[in-house]
Amino acid sequence: MKSLLHPPRLANKRTPKLLLLSLLFSAQVGLAQTKDPIVEAIVKEATQNSQLESLGHELMDQIGPRLVGSPQMQQANDWAVAKYKGWGITARNEKWGEWRGWQRGISHIDLVHPRLRSLEGMQLAWSPSTKGKGVTAETIILADVADSVAFQKWLPTVKGKLVLISMPQPTGRPDYNWQEFATAASFEKMKAERTAQTEAWRQRMSKTGYTARTLPVALEKAGAVGIVMSNWSAGFGVNKIFSAYTKKIPTVDLSLEDYGLVYRLTASGQKPKLAIQAESKERGVVPTYNTIAEIKGTQKPDEYVILSAHFDSWDGATGATDNGTGTLVMMEAMRILKKIYPNPKRTILVGHWGSEEQGLNGSRAFVEDHPEIVQKIQAVFNQDNGTGRVVNLSGSGFLHSYDYLNRWLAQVPAEIRNQIQTNFPGMPGGGGSDHASFVAAGAPAFSLSSLGWSYGNYTWHTNRDTYDKIVFDDVRSNAILTAILAYMASEDPTTTSREKSVLPVNGRTGQPGTWPSQNKPTRRGGLD
Repeated sequence: MKSLLHPPRLANKRTPKLLLLSLLFSAQVGLAQTKDPIVEAIVKEATQNSQLESLGHELMDQIGPRLVGSPQMQQANDWAVAKYKGWGITARNEKWGEWRGWQRGISHIDLVHPRLRSLEGMQLAWSPSTKGKGVTAETIILADVADSVAFQKWLPTVKGKLVLISMPQPTGRPDYNWQEFATAASFEKMKAERTAQTEAWRQRMSKTGYTARTLPVALEKAGAVGIVMSNWSAGFGVNKIFSAYTKKIPTVDLSLEDYGLVYRLTASGQKPKLAIQAESKERGVVPTYNTIAEIKGTQKPDEYVILSAHFDSWDGATGATDNGTGTLVMMEAMRILKKIYPNPKRTILVGHWGSEEQGLNGSRAFVEDHPEIVQKIQAVFNQDNGTGRVVNLSGSGFLHSYDYLNRWLAQVPAEIRNQIQTNFPGMPGGGGSDHASFVAAGAPAFSLSSLGWSYGNYTWHTNRDTYDKIVFDDVRSNAILTAILAYMASEDPTTTSREKSVLPVNGRTGQPGTWPSQNKPTRRGGLD
């Protein structure tokens, strides 16, 4: 449903239908005519004095990716504190744990035989450094063997080699490109062949007796000098960049195109050689932080409206839409609120969480460390799924969320509000992003879910998640929405209900649905 006001509740069920329609119309017209000066000032400040572009440039271009445990993550924490203090907002970095410290350096990968070509690729996060002059070696393809016993017999052949462990993709064209230009028969043929090839590769991996996580370690122990892979993200030029599992040898990811080239040369017996220079630094165990800022409440300072976005990112690119844009929304909303609404009724707190990408660790730690805040939360608004304008808002399973969320949304400009589909009472999120940490603790927390902009394929955890992918008009709308929701939640004379809805029966188990349990954070990570 669209985000319209919930109908007025009438005590007399026999009220004539005409009167009901009249009351509904009057209520909606009255809202449309209400012009809250604070809301108008928020919109004006956001549109005429936006800081989003400059904040985005500083965070994404100057600081860059924010892998937990990296110097850039610490730099970002310090930068945000300085920004908030410059706006007159109290801010601090709050330690929640420790992580393996690692600093990315230069990745350079070249084909040196049978011809010369610089390849597009990079080392994975936490990959060991090649040191010195790097590694130059011949490539070998992961064998297709009968079973794990046969694989153990094959393993010694990897000694001194770079092992290719990913399936070569049959096409570098995403499906939408095939749908536009291919014949129906050709498209169906390609998909069938790809499905068969994918299943064959899955079986090849399974027969080794190892998983995607343990296989690189086994190859390392057998004497391989490097792992080469390609994690295509089903779009032109995009790969997912995650973490390495090796301890001493480099793990690198090649683009679909260049991985396919090397794979084909290897398969045809050309004995290609790659030269890999992968520089990185181990930094030991380093402290990790959440950045917390707050505008203190004047009437109910021990009640909280929380703005939420994770600060960390993967580091294949600069984390622009995951979650740089969520970060910008919350920072800009706080800046606007401090200027337009400096004396809120309730305390407005923003949390920029660390290590969301490894399991919501920063927000889980905050919830665990601050029960006194969690017990007094009026609402949490979290944004973490790309640069698009907010188009979905779920009640997260809270039975009466329709009441207060609809009242607050009614003050949002129609051009923003009318694009938002609401779902009440909705379902409580068990994970996915940081609002789930609060929902598990029983606090009313909500995800401001965004329009896609090809997020899943092109920017989510990829090597293309950069400043140029930010759609600032949409981010500006989200900052306006967030600031107004925070203002309305702060001013609301009533405390939000935490009553939970009865969850539907689990279709697989036949058991009644249960509320997500509160999970403990990993306080010391990246060391296994």
